[in-house]
Amino acid sequence: MATFDRSDDLKDARFTGVDLQGARFVESDLTGVVMRGVEVARADIDAPWLVHGDHFLVNGVDVSGFVEAELDRRSPGREQRRAEDPDGLRSAWAALEGTWAATLERAAAMPAGTVDVSVDGEWSFAQTLRHLVFATDVWLGRAVLGIEQPYHPLGQPGSGAEGLDLSTFASGTPAYGDVLDARADRVAMVRDFIVSVTPQELDTARENPWAPKYPETTRSCLHVILEEEWEHHRYAVRDLDTIAGRPEG
Repeated sequence: MATFDRSDDLKDARFTGVDLQGARFVESDLTGVVMRGVEVARADIDAPWLVHGDHFLVNGVDVSGFVEAELDRRSPGREQRRAEDPDGLRSAWAALEGTWAATLERAAAMPAGTVDVSVDGEWSFAQTLRHLVFATDVWLGRAVLGIEQPYHPLGQPGSGAEGLDLSTFASGTPAYGDVLDARADRVAMVRDFIVSVTPQELDTARENPWAPKYPETTRSCLHVILEEEWEHHRYAVRDLDTIAGRPEG
């Protein structure tokens, strides 16, 4: 099986009559890719940064708006993730908490060890919760609250966390109960901040923790947290569905 990684420059490559059945593209930039006369039955595309307005054409039809509307329909409350005012953000976070609570209950009712199962090399359910701990630390603890070292040791950094001392984060598979405690603490941190945030605070300029030259506001940092929460919830549910659909034994 041929394998290509970041060291391979395939930009502007042309594939003609190539058999790509079963190929898998992970963290790859396919912006502007053109496909003509292709067979795409059973294709599975996950593009979390696809938003309505960034057109995605299928047979000449822009499907980005349809995708966003369907995701909002499937996850009530998701449509509030870009709320602008304090009341809207409080409502958005409450809806998100309710959604995650139901999913945590579902995971708890599944066979022992389910939370540590990886599907197709993706993060396990527990690792997803740990990443959301990390995302809260980055975008609320560091960017908004200005805490110099906000990182919980059970946080799970993503691929864009260059520059961090990764030795400060737990390795291996921490106890799930400890992961739940860390997650609950960070959920409460966001809730406590939003409950008293003012319109003026939402407009306050903040430094982007990954790209300082691109300024943020408190509002946009909260939007990043909400986006992370909803996208990773979608991944978590997708993988729980896969695990639940596997034959027993």
